[in-house]
Amino acid sequence: MEATNTFLKLNGIRKSFGGVKALKGVDFEIKSGEIHCLAGENGCGKSTLIKVISGVYKPDQGEIFVEGKKVEIAKPLDAIKMGIQVIYQDFAVFPNLSVAENISMNRLFVEGKQTVNWKQSKEMALESMKTIGANVDPNILLERLSVANKQIVAICRAIFNDAKLIILDEPTTALTAREIDKLFAVMRNLKEKGLAVMLVNHKLDEIFEIADRITVLRNGETISSDVKEAYNKERFIHDLTGHDIEDVKYEPEPNDEVILRVEGLNRKDAFSDVSFTMNKGDILGITGLLGSGRGEIGDALFGIAPADSGKIILNGKEIKIGSIDDAIDNKIAYVPEDRLTQGLFLERSILDNTIAASLKDYFARGRMDDGAMEQAADGWVSKLRVATPSVEPPISTLSGGNQQKVVIAKWLNTNPKLIVLNGPTVGVDIGSKSEIHAILRDLAQRGIGVIIISDDLPELIHNCNKMIVVFDGRVIKTVDNSIDETTLANLLSGKEGDAQS
Repeated sequence: MEATNTFLKLNGIRKSFGGVKALKGVDFEIKSGEIHCLAGENGCGKSTLIKVISGVYKPDQGEIFVEGKKVEIAKPLDAIKMGIQVIYQDFAVFPNLSVAENISMNRLFVEGKQTVNWKQSKEMALESMKTIGANVDPNILLERLSVANKQIVAICRAIFNDAKLIILDEPTTALTAREIDKLFAVMRNLKEKGLAVMLVNHKLDEIFEIADRITVLRNGETISSDVKEAYNKERFIHDLTGHDIEDVKYEPEPNDEVILRVEGLNRKDAFSDVSFTMNKGDILGITGLLGSGRGEIGDALFGIAPADSGKIILNGKEIKIGSIDDAIDNKIAYVPEDRLTQGLFLERSILDNTIAASLKDYFARGRMDDGAMEQAADGWVSKLRVATPSVEPPISTLSGGNQQKVVIAKWLNTNPKLIVLNGPTVGVDIGSKSEIHAILRDLAQRGIGVIIISDDLPELIHNCNKMIVVFDGRVIKTVDNSIDETTLANLLSGKEGDAQS
């Protein structure tokens, strides 16, 4: 179905918080029967704009039109009654209620119903799922569903509430590639039914696959808005970041000095006979599908779940890694995939997070050297270009990309010989992603071993000069970055990987 009439139009939306101007006159328009991507880096104003549309925030200035009529959206219930539904990353579902109960709950609340006809609710839940081609047991508790199916339930709930515009906030963050395909099929079904779908995202490949139109925000302003075909990769990145980002593969100078040699590493039910070498200057990629054993290899190198047998030789010396303390003592650093729960102390300051892995270095004569700690944190904030006025604010105040830089700084402050990064740019915007990649390239060129564990194929091909492919716990192939994405994707699935090279 082609986009027809304009469902929502915003003119000159402004919103400030104290002296901070979050939105500086934003214009936006979305049509019925259209998938429209709102793109922008962290802090650009996307979240504020969503909250203005959904009635959480009242704009300081500007006009809002819904289906051609000027309206005021004073509270979320106003937006819902106008057919505007937002599905945030937490989905706002009730884990202890069934699928059918979750789908019908909001409608009952809006209509002010005092009693519930659960048979009717179940039938209507099934009908809303049928509308988008979903197939989820209406009787199952939400807590038992995958992230992808919880998202489907949230979309069905929106349809059940007569949504005309569904806003999806970073919907693919926790999804696998297969689940993303399923979500995109649902979004196309919504479009065919004549609904307006607003996708909030900054992932270039996903945007170009699913969007009909794109609007880019930067620093609270509308930078561009056009049909997808008007954008290429270069224009999109420039509009998003304000500058061009070079897309050049990492090619280190040839060097025969071996930094790391792993021989016959085994761990029961995780991986077996894993062997590889890293030379000075190498950035090594470890890749495979979820469950392949790729992450478990990183866990073994850092002592989180040590290997049962095999050799790890770092800078010519065999080392034993039976615990995290062993890894740290041998100057191995590890950046986890989930920085929020494993890599950071969210309520502590940027300074505290930066020196968290090297506290003992600042303890002298019975007390901590506060001056030295602050000097170290300031140095890393400056060197890694962390966007913050000082090292004092809680790290929770930073964007995802800047938080990830602090996690890296924490481990660089231990002066490592090897740093293992699991999903180093997950949930990070394009500009910060590029800066993190530049940091890792610089580390490798200074002789620090860098290992990237990821299934982000473009990231691997452009930043790793060497990659090992893991399938079912075994290294099935070693490749360099001359490989193309399609061939690498086939290897991840176990195809064409019957021989190690």
